[in-house]
Amino acid sequence: MKIISVTELKAQLAAQAVTLIDVRSADELALAAIAGARHMPMHELPQRLGELDPAAPIAVLCHHGVRSEMAGRFLEKNGFADVASVAGGIDAWSTDVDPGVPRY
Repeated sequence: MKIISVTELKAQLAAQAVTLIDVRSADELALAAIAGARHMPMHELPQRLGELDPAAPIAVLCHHGVRSEMAGRFLEKNGFADVASVAGGIDAWSTDVDPGVPRY
């Protein structure tokens, strides 16, 4: 699994080259979000694998990067070939890419 920075994620999103999966809870999503991300709380991921294309590039986001790394490894174990965890999560996005996204 790759680890990508939030600036790499920004470029991939701008190029429409990746599906962004946000594995945080609904409460966390209500506080801060990235437009266009698909919300799949971590506990729902096993039941929702069928909603994702195993051949498509996927980036996984959480608050700081721990849950996204675990979710990314889970995706890889389930046949997803091109998975990246976003280092620093939404917190790094807020500080390095879009200060308009609230930190919590």
